[in-house]
Amino acid sequence: MHVIATAGHVDHGKSTLVRALTGMEPDRWAEERRRGMTIDLGFAWTTLGSGERMAFVDVPGHERFVTNMLAGAGPCPAAMIVVAADQGWQAQSAEHLAALDALGVRHGLAVVTRADLADAEPALKQVRGHLRETGLAGIDVVVASGRTRQGLDELEAALARLAAALPEPDTEDAVRLWIDRVFTITGAGTVVTGTLTGGTLRVGDELEAGGHRVRIRGLQTLGEEAEQVSATARVAVNLRGVERDDLSRGMALVTPKAWMPTQVIDVRLSPAVHVPGGAAILHLGSAAVHVRVRSLGSDTARLTLSRSLPLRTGERGLLRDPGRREIVAGLRVLDIRPAPLRRRGAAAARAAALDEVSLPDSAALLRWHGLLTGRELRAMGCPPDATPVTGDWYADPGHWSSLSRRLADHVSRRPPLDPGITVDAAAQLLELPDRRLAEALVAPPLVIEGGRILPAGGSLPPAIAKAVAELAADLAERPFDAPTAERLDELGLTGKALAAALRAGAVMSIGKNVVLLPDVLDKAAGALAELPSPFTVSDARVALATSRRVALPILECLDVRGITQRVDNDRRVFRGRG
Repeated sequence: MHVIATAGHVDHGKSTLVRALTGMEPDRWAEERRRGMTIDLGFAWTTLGSGERMAFVDVPGHERFVTNMLAGAGPCPAAMIVVAADQGWQAQSAEHLAALDALGVRHGLAVVTRADLADAEPALKQVRGHLRETGLAGIDVVVASGRTRQGLDELEAALARLAAALPEPDTEDAVRLWIDRVFTITGAGTVVTGTLTGGTLRVGDELEAGGHRVRIRGLQTLGEEAEQVSATARVAVNLRGVERDDLSRGMALVTPKAWMPTQVIDVRLSPAVHVPGGAAILHLGSAAVHVRVRSLGSDTARLTLSRSLPLRTGERGLLRDPGRREIVAGLRVLDIRPAPLRRRGAAAARAAALDEVSLPDSAALLRWHGLLTGRELRAMGCPPDATPVTGDWYADPGHWSSLSRRLADHVSRRPPLDPGITVDAAAQLLELPDRRLAEALVAPPLVIEGGRILPAGGSLPPAIAKAVAELAADLAERPFDAPTAERLDELGLTGKALAAALRAGAVMSIGKNVVLLPDVLDKAAGALAELPSPFTVSDARVALATSRRVALPILECLDVRGITQRVDNDRRVFRGRG
């Protein structure tokens, strides 16, 4: 299916043309039919001779209902611009074309209608002239009459060519359905309608809308029930889990966690304008949201929205002046999660950063934000194209190098008796959102030992090295005769000094107040290998020439390493160092 929005001045025959093409009445309300003009959005559809199904969103042409027009045209990938031969180019013709151009609509056709009432040639020249200055230059222009059906065959052929030229939608993308109608059906509940431009909806899917978690109870497209509907399509969605009053036009039905709702965005304006009073209305999708505008650079600005919207970088919208009722500028979203501008000169610096890119990619977003997850990058509209630094985390190379330098500098300035820093403390110091990032930053000359980030191969302070040397002398003849707590205190190997020696691997602790040299277990294994198996703790104590206080923790360490194995409460066998 293809979806096209109509556009054009009031009373130029848009609805009559849609009615002639589809055989359906697009004007839904009695007031519209009484007044002979479209006030709200109308919908109709047909199957072309080529077999393509074409749905039309018929929008109002009166200037008082431009907001309704933009709600219908905003999500549509193509437009049919209608100009009456007997009236020619008019004010709303120009405003609708400017809106379509600002919204980035690049596919469509133009129809000079009511050709039965006047010569179409002057209007044709006007249409081509105005189109030439926009992104819709070169589209087909057809002459027709909805009342007499003149030119309808040519119009259908042009619609078929348009359908063939439209880009294929991504049916695997996350869903964002801009809501343009909300109503209730007795026995069914809340129903929303909209134009599905990406992804696939399925009965039973869980989605989010207006802060509510909802489930799809039923689907309908072009008047037919469906189990699933893929983009592009006009669709009605029956929802469970939300009331009619909870939703309204301009909200969106979205895939959970795939979008990042935002109330502050940085944008590029076209043309580069200053918004008088800093107040405007942002039109994007079917939404019309009041915004505060803060200029950053010559063509960049920060918008603060009155309510959050699910947006992505690269999207197009437009700003309207509510007082003058005219379009101020088109815009392109550059960043949906910009940092606050708190410091003096921050706005100018931000403008300079935005000026570096025409359209952000994942590298630009990482340059601006430093660290982002792959899920965040995808939700922002820029899937990652680099290698994560850890888990799902991606980093700007410059920012990552800066973090690494800060960590190494901090560790190098720690006091000798309290070297290093815990992983959690490092994450807090560097304001990292995940401790795994702190671990990933550890690289030579840093290492992680015992949960602390330390300098690799760091030498002991002279006083501690001297104490370790004295301990080694004590143990030279009797390597398993661990010093008492009093002797350790005499040597100065307590508290932070002992911890430093342990971290450096200069000594080994195998139990409470049992401190020996680091090769003690290998030596113990050699001595115990001479005993007949099985042997007791007493046998081991004698072989090691030490006390039970030391022999028992040595045996327990050897048990863990699989060198010895207990056979009962007191006896072990020697299994070897394998």
